[in-house]
Amino acid sequence: MNKTRHVVAIVDDDPRLLESMGDLLESAGYVARSFSSAGSLLVNGLSDLDLLITDIGMPGIDGFELRDLVRKSRPELPVFMITGRHELADQGRAQGASGFFRKPFDAQALLAAIANALHKSTDGG
Repeated sequence: MNKTRHVVAIVDDDPRLLESMGDLLESAGYVARSFSSAGSLLVNGLSDLDLLITDIGMPGIDGFELRDLVRKSRPELPVFMITGRHELADQGRAQGASGFFRKPFDAQALLAAIANALHKSTDGG
């Protein structure tokens, strides 16, 4: 059977956010893969992912570094960034993301942005 559901990875060091985001994505028809660190995502690999959502402020590899690493191997992969730290949100480095959300974010706005990004990436535009 061909892959019919998009795979969305979530990287955040907050287990409650991973669980709620996973539930949200699954309820919207996506396959959610949760990772508590950038390192665990990178060990797992990026090849089967359709979109990545990462927190910015994490120990070890932060969201900006993860985005840059992902861009080197999968430049076409949409990367959404989320943060609860508004000082990070205002940095120019946040502008290179496919989507950017401040916590708490609107779930419907996030799902609409994901659908839009996945539509663009499957259309090649």
